[in-house]
Amino acid sequence: MTLPYLDTPTPIAIAHRGGSVAAPENTVAAFRHAWSLGYRYLETDVHLTSDGVLVAFHDGDLERLAGLPGTIEEQPWEALQAIDLGGGNGIPIMAQLLETFPEAKFNIDPKEDNAVEPLGDLIEEAEAVHRVGVGSFDDTRVATFQHRFGADLCTSPGLMEMLAFFAGETTGDAFAGHGCLQIPPRFGDFEITSELLDQAHDLGLQVHLWTINEEAEMNRLLDLGVDAIMTDDTQLLKDVLVRRGEWNEAPQ
Repeated sequence: MTLPYLDTPTPIAIAHRGGSVAAPENTVAAFRHAWSLGYRYLETDVHLTSDGVLVAFHDGDLERLAGLPGTIEEQPWEALQAIDLGGGNGIPIMAQLLETFPEAKFNIDPKEDNAVEPLGDLIEEAEAVHRVGVGSFDDTRVATFQHRFGADLCTSPGLMEMLAFFAGETTGDAFAGHGCLQIPPRFGDFEITSELLDQAHDLGLQVHLWTINEEAEMNRLLDLGVDAIMTDDTQLLKDVLVRRGEWNEAPQ
């Protein structure tokens, strides 16, 4: 049975951090731009503030995006609200994103252990298990979500399981409960191939590739048969899929 989160025609276009060409990554403006293009899958990351607010932000610190010292978990929400990431765009609260885009499906990466339980609570409170997928490099974080939500929640394997897959050491039992395998096209000495793709499909997993921002690579992976592509360049991926006749137009 297909998970509700994955119940859509493939290939799926996923806006990585909402995209970062039209607006700063992980901002409402970025997600809104992706939505206006027809994207219905939005990827983001979450951190917990010092006063327990779950925010959509990738980095643990504020240096790269805000040019400021300190980390997210050291800051109260009130302090983060004053930060301008560019063009008047601020850091959003994850709960507000779920409310602002009620029809969107969110792929969420809890970047720290302290974000795991609050994200689980949010998924329950927002009744969003059908439209949230969880992925993380940390196998324990992923396992925590699997234990809490069982087969109702779409998850992607953590780092150790991902390495086992690339090394050909994976069985169906090992990936039981996951809905998709979200990986880069290359990882160390390993590279996604048609054989590995077939292996994942045989295990009942969709294969989602990140983060693909070049047209030639998009076409190569689509030719290979991947189920989804995450990109920062949302317009480019849409253009590629439209030219291939593979853009799945979402209802407005």
